[in-house]
Amino acid sequence: MNALYPCTITHIRTAPSRYGFHHRTYLWLTDPDGPPPLPPALRFLARFDARDHFGGTAPTIRAGLVRFLAARGIDLADGTVLMLSQARVLGYVFNPLTVYWCRRADGTPLCTVAEVHNTYGERHCYLLRPDDRGRAVTSKEFYVSPFFGTDGGYWMRLPEPGPELRLTVHLERAGTRPFTATVRGERRPATARVLLALALRHPWSTAVVSAAIRLHGIRLYLRGLPVRPRPHHRTQEGMR
Repeated sequence: MNALYPCTITHIRTAPSRYGFHHRTYLWLTDPDGPPPLPPALRFLARFDARDHFGGTAPTIRAGLVRFLAARGIDLADGTVLMLSQARVLGYVFNPLTVYWCRRADGTPLCTVAEVHNTYGERHCYLLRPDDRGRAVTSKEFYVSPFFGTDGGYWMRLPEPGPELRLTVHLERAGTRPFTATVRGERRPATARVLLALALRHPWSTAVVSAAIRLHGIRLYLRGLPVRPRPHHRTQEGMR
């Protein structure tokens, strides 16, 4: 199952001062075992590499996921996986968030994994057990924004995409929600024609995402937001 989701990503901060932005891009929903069958002439617009996920050392993306889960006592076995992610475009990718929906061979939900990358080249995975509405809570363990430390937790709603893509992540600290990120999109078939149209509408989309994050970080810094020191990030078990 492969699909494309033209989408709008929105970030809203309410503390220590209010600031928000949104940008439009597109995301892929794929099976890591079955990447989209694109014509050779368009493969530079969508490549999925194992080096871009988990520890970057597994032979395939699924193998990296299996290793991460096994380190936590979870056996994916013959289960299925759907991955929501950016693809490499013109050889470059930056994935702030990749989500993996894992199901057992009988189709029942097994778990969800949220893989987060920051602009410092680090990555961290959250193992989630969402309820039947895709909602899960986890402690914050990874430094993403220079204006937030690693205290607090996340309230996430990550339902498996269908005709619509609707993801929400709240940062929760001391009973408040100082940061919210949402992803909203509509499903499109993963055809060469649709991909080409989206690539023309959003050229070099992955580089634009990376540049936008840095640009808004500079704006916040110039507004006087204090920078929180970045702690040493320990590599997670199963991510080497």
